[in-house]
Amino acid sequence: MVQCEMCGAETGSPKTIKVEGAELDVCDNCSDFGTEVKTQDTSSSTSTKYSTSSSSSGSSGSSSSSSTSSSSSQSRRSDMFDDMDEIAQDYDDRIRNARESEGMTQEDLADELNEKASLIRKLERGDVLPSDEVRQKLESELDIRLTAGSSADDEEWSGGSSSGEYTLGDVVKRKD
Repeated sequence: MVQCEMCGAETGSPKTIKVEGAELDVCDNCSDFGTEVKTQDTSSSTSTKYSTSSSSSGSSGSSSSSSTSSSSSQSRRSDMFDDMDEIAQDYDDRIRNARESEGMTQEDLADELNEKASLIRKLERGDVLPSDEVRQKLESELDIRLTAGSSADDEEWSGGSSSGEYTLGDVVKRKD
């Protein structure tokens, strides 16, 4: 029995459908959510609209998908978020304490940064996150750091023996 890739139900005869560019093996109930993909059982090397190579869709197609999944479990692809700095949770307190220790009002700080005083008020209340430009101005003017260092959570995701069988329930921390 195969598990439906959309709802998780056990199905004996999954259908392959295409949903927003991804091919999924789903049960009969979920097959209406996408367009059914017709698989070719011939050994000719014709390519279809969705194929990425001109090889036959026989055994070579399944071997390429298994090699792709095994290589992706060894190392995670980097994305744009790896290069971004994470704003500290207590950025509002850091800004307020640094401003007060300099003896500045919110209006004085806004004038020094060439920003509006309302932005400083919102930042100190924690209503808005500072943009990269404003964060850099604040850090240089008040001589503080608003970015958080790497945490233990980053270490958990950086590698190790990942079997690729995590679900959302494994990583979400509930507020019960």
